[in-house]
This record gives sequence, structure tokens and C-alpha cells, in this order.
Amino acid sequence: MTSSVRIHISLFLKLCIASLPLWLSAWSIPGIEASPVLRQRASTGFLQTTRYGSVTFTLGNQTYLANVRHPKAVLGHDSSISTIRSSQAEASSTQVVPFTVIFVNDEVVTGAYLQDVITSYLESDDVFSEDFLEGIYLARNDTASSKRSVTTTNLDASAIEYLGDIAPGYLFLDTSFAGSEASIDLAATYLAPPAGTNLTAGPYAVSISGDSVSLSMVYRLYRDSYRDFLYGTYDANDGAGTFYPTETFDSRFWDPLIPVPSRIYSWADARPLAGRRVAVKDLFDVKGLITSGGSQAWAEIVEVANHSAPSIQRIVDLGAVLVGKYKLAQFASGADPWGWQDEHYPFNPRGDGWLTCSASSSGGGCAVAAYDWLDFAIGSDTGSSMRRPAAVSGTFGNRPSQGLMTLKNVLPLGAATDTAGVFSRTVQDWVHFAKNWYVPELVEDASITGLSPLEAPDSYAFPKRILYLTDYLPLANPAAEVILQNFIRNMSEAFDMNVENLNLTALVGNTTDDVPKYDALNNATGILNTMTQYEEVAKPLISAWSARYEGRFPPIDPARRNGWARYNESFYTADLYASALATKRAAVDWFESAVLVQTPESCSESVMLWDIGTGGLPSYRERELNAWPETTAFLAVTPPGAGISGASLCPVYGCVDVTVPIGQVPYASNVTFREEMVPVTVNIIARRGCDFMLWNMLEKLADLGVLGGVKTGRTAF
Repeated sequence: MTSSVRIHISLFLKLCIASLPLWLSAWSIPGIEASPVLRQRASTGFLQTTRYGSVTFTLGNQTYLANVRHPKAVLGHDSSISTIRSSQAEASSTQVVPFTVIFVNDEVVTGAYLQDVITSYLESDDVFSEDFLEGIYLARNDTASSKRSVTTTNLDASAIEYLGDIAPGYLFLDTSFAGSEASIDLAATYLAPPAGTNLTAGPYAVSISGDSVSLSMVYRLYRDSYRDFLYGTYDANDGAGTFYPTETFDSRFWDPLIPVPSRIYSWADARPLAGRRVAVKDLFDVKGLITSGGSQAWAEIVEVANHSAPSIQRIVDLGAVLVGKYKLAQFASGADPWGWQDEHYPFNPRGDGWLTCSASSSGGGCAVAAYDWLDFAIGSDTGSSMRRPAAVSGTFGNRPSQGLMTLKNVLPLGAATDTAGVFSRTVQDWVHFAKNWYVPELVEDASITGLSPLEAPDSYAFPKRILYLTDYLPLANPAAEVILQNFIRNMSEAFDMNVENLNLTALVGNTTDDVPKYDALNNATGILNTMTQYEEVAKPLISAWSARYEGRFPPIDPARRNGWARYNESFYTADLYASALATKRAAVDWFESAVLVQTPESCSESVMLWDIGTGGLPSYRERELNAWPETTAFLAVTPPGAGISGASLCPVYGCVDVTVPIGQVPYASNVTFREEMVPVTVNIIARRGCDFMLWNMLEKLADLGVLGGVKTGRTAF
């Protein structure tokens, strides 16, 4: 038998399909509903080749990237390809052909089966389109394994007619179809996939040479219209865990284009985060990428990362895909929007589109609030950098217990105070991600945190009390406080909890002298953060820049400039650091023995509620628009009755603090001059080590309908 099977279809029908797609869309095969794919397919438009050997191309009005340098699979190695499809091979050698890979399970493939598969691709994936049916490769699930089945696969008459309706320019069948008896005449080519290939179903960009067919993963390039990213990234597929940055921008709107792979690729992947799309704060090392810390000067003096941070590698190992590095306040500072210089401040999709994204994990919270095609964003929280962006973007975000995740290969702000968190739009996804990401082997060493070794059980020992912090509540907007009170009622009823008022500032102020007061804690935290970042970031940057540019100080944003320029190494000594660490440890020990205590019945006998956001008022990216104290709010303002910023409570006490969206309220916009909606959130604090208990509580509240997922776009609900 020759290497191609002739599957009979008339030239007239092919011409009709090409010229009369609307007529054919109404035509149906007996026993099969009308095909969803009978239309004129868009031709492939070649755009450019990147420095990493990938290509970008268009199909209709969509732009894609194909990783042709490291294809997912190379099939064939048979001289018959060039003899049978020589003219097509010559054409495709200079461009990529959009292809669809379909794996079949049955010995007999029907038209209904093919239609169901293609319909599921169209309905469940945002990357696949009908244009990828220009080429089709059908293979049995077991032909890609090292133990190949000898079972013959047959196309029945309905499958042959269905393929005729689609009229692909290329039809490839794996060798299990070699014994198929076809009654119609359409040219197809047999390909034998190599043993052990990891080829999956879905859309591909195919290159055909004289003796091989290369199938490359494709990525849909989405406009980052809110400019929350620095750049997109994708897996190099080089076998070494490397990632490539994208180099493509939308020149009309100045937007980065973010590469998003097909979700179909992960449908057969059993890993917990398979196919989930994740954005990464540009403090975390990702192999093959520059870690800039939001600074062009830092990016200039460092090389691409040789290894991914363990926290990031864990995400990749769980099956997630990294789609880009997002914007942050430079070197994780708490800079206001108007203090950003190197980067253009990201945009918040909520309300009038002119609200703050906060700092420093700004781009992450706003990106999760903006894009359906993004599932999660990873960030860090030292002083408020996960929790405040979550509050103003109306997303779920966490500062975990101190030490729950290693910060190795992450640009530091304070080694003893840094934490790693995740943004999400639903409680269920948030909990699922967290329970798979935070694992004992990645807990930070106690010598870094200065605290007791961390244990974080997956506990259902729920608290008995809700502590309403009167030094930080009620919310500034009375309408938002109504939403908060309703949430408190529902939470107390769900867990049979008592609600009590607590003024934490007064409690701390009335303790004995051996309990660190807020002034001492603020000073200690400042020392830990200042010394860590100066030694590991500032000093190397200042030295390298001076040597490179005739003694000049590096150009950095004002949030860090004066502190670095005036740093006194004779004052900031190792003894001072150790003393600050001891002060923090004493505070944590007191807090866990006197405020949030552990009992046999509960991981954290109580939880505290407070507000890290704007109290239900809008806070703008433009300073002057926040000038009306009754109707707008500045972030990072300590309430008059509080002795410390609420954002600093868990940084000094080591506890877990999560931001939870609970509703939205209207406001009169100073930008659109119409009514818009702003998210309302609440923060919940539990004892150090009780993260999973808190997530279990929130998941139950979601199951009861007390908490709901948030939407993307102007309104969260």
C-alpha cells in the first residue's frame, strides 16, 4: 500500500465549499447536525520572526505567536511527504500552516465524533478558531506512547463526508489508519509519531519540509489594553525550563501583546494547575528572563536569570503556564501612582478606569480584575503590596503567614518581612491554588524570619469570635458599611461566632513595658527592610552604576532615592539587625499568647476584621482628584484613632491577612462625570499558621453563597 490513502470527494464539491460557504452551512449530513465550520477560512498573514526564532502571524483579525524554534513534535521522516504533497510542502516551508490535532479513542471514527470534538474546541477555548482547520491531523491516543497499539482505526462514511465538508488543505493520519478501507477519494498522508512524544490535542502551527512535519504550539496574542504588564512570556520548550519574552506590541495603542496558549493543550493533564494562566511580579526570577524590580537601571546591570525561583518553579511543575511579568512599584516600594518614573503606572479596569491600582503588586491585582484570559497573578507583600491592590481592584488577595513561602531568588525588600501571595477572582480557585502551592518543603527557613518554625495544618478547627477592630472601622462610606455588616451577620451565623468590638491600639498601649509598642515595632520593621534591600539591591546597583557611568548615582524613582543616597553603613550594623529581629519575635510571641490564641478547639480562637482599602470610596491614580475627603480617599492613611497602619499589623505580628471582595457601591466619578461602581472589601486576620483554616472558612462561605466570584471589567459584581 502507498503512504497515502485516496478518500474520494469530487472537485466540484470542493469548489462549492470554497465559493458558497453560506449555502453549505445550511446543508447537513444525514444523522449529523449542521457543521459549525463551513465557512471561508482566513488566510495566514506572516508578520515577523522574533530574535528567539518564533514567528508571529495573523488569522483574520487575530494575531498569534508560534514557537517554531522548539516545536512540540516533529513527525514523519518519510520521503513520501515530499512526493505526495510537494507543491504544498514547498509553500509551507516558507510559512506556517494553521493545524488542528485531534486524538481519537475509538476504532471507528464517526462524523458525529469529529463534530463534537471540534465544537468543544470552539466553545471551550479562546485560542482555537475555525481557521485552524486548514490542516487536520488525526491520531489515536495510544500511537504516541512507547507501547503502540496495533489496532486499526477506521473512518466511517459520515466521518469522511464531514471531513469533506471542512475541506482541509492538508489531511494527515497516523499509521493506525493505514488499514482503513475508504470509499471516497481525498488525498491524505500517513505520519508516524515518534515514541514518547508529548504532543497534545489542539491548535498548532505546522511547518512542512521535504521529509518532516513540525508542529509548534501557538499562542493567541492578547492586547494588554490596561497596560498592567511589562511584557509577555512563554515557555521556550527547550527541555531546560527556559522562558522567552515576547517582543510584540500593538503600535496603535502602545499595548504589550501577551501570549496565551490554548487551554486544550492541558485537557488531558492531571496536574492540579494544568493550563492555568499566571502572571508574575517582576521581582521573581524566571529562567531566561530579566528580573528588573521595576527599574531600568537594575535591568541594565543584571543578566537573565539562570534559574527560576523555587516558588515559581513549583507553579510550573503543577502545570500552570506563565504568560507575563507585570508592573510593580519600583523595588517593591509603596510609591503612589504619581511617584512612578521608569514605568507608566498600570490602569485599574474598575469604575471609571482612572482609579488607583495601589502598590507594589499593582499590575497583578489590576490584571486579574481586567482579563478573563488570566487566571492568577503571583506577587509579594511586605507592607501591603498584595492586600491593597486586591482591595482597589476588587479581587481576592493574601498576605500569608510569615514564612509560608520561600523567597529565594526573589528581589527582597525585607527578608524577615517579605511574603508571597496570589490574586484570584473566585474563592474556590484561590483555595485550590493555595493548597497546591504552599507546601512544607517550600516554607522559609526560621533563621530568615526570626520566628518559630512554621506549621500550617489544613485545619477545619474554626474560630469562635469575630473581633471588629474599632480603631480601623467602620468603613468611611456608610453604604459600604451596610454591606460589611451584612457580611458579618452571615459569617457569624455560618460558624456560630460571637461578634465583639476590639480597639487593638488601646490593648497594645495598655500592656506591660516588656511588650513591644507600636513605635518600637515600626522602627524594627523599618530597620529589617532598609538593611535587607540596601545590602542585596541598592549597594550592588550603586556600585555597578558608578563604575559604569563615571561615579554617577543610578536613576531610580523618588521612593528609594533619598534613603539609598543617605544610607549610613556605620549605623546599620549586624547587631542592630539582630536587635530588630528580636523585637519582632517578642511582638509575635505576645500577640499569639494574648490576642489571636490557639486552642484545642480552634487553630485561631478568633479572627479580626478591618479595612485595608478605601472604605468604599474611590481613590484615583491622579493626586488632584483625591482632594475631596468626603467623597474620595488616599490610600495608606492611618485612621486618627489607630496607633499604627493596619497594613502593618501582620508584618509585625507574622499573621495571615486576606483581602476579600464583598460588594460594590456607587460613586460620582470625577473623570467620567457619571455614576460608577467601586468595590467594597474587608480584610480578615487570623493567627500565624492558620492560613488553610481561613481558606476553608472562606470556601464554606462561598458554598453557602455568602461570598461570590468577581467579574472582570468595570464592575466586580
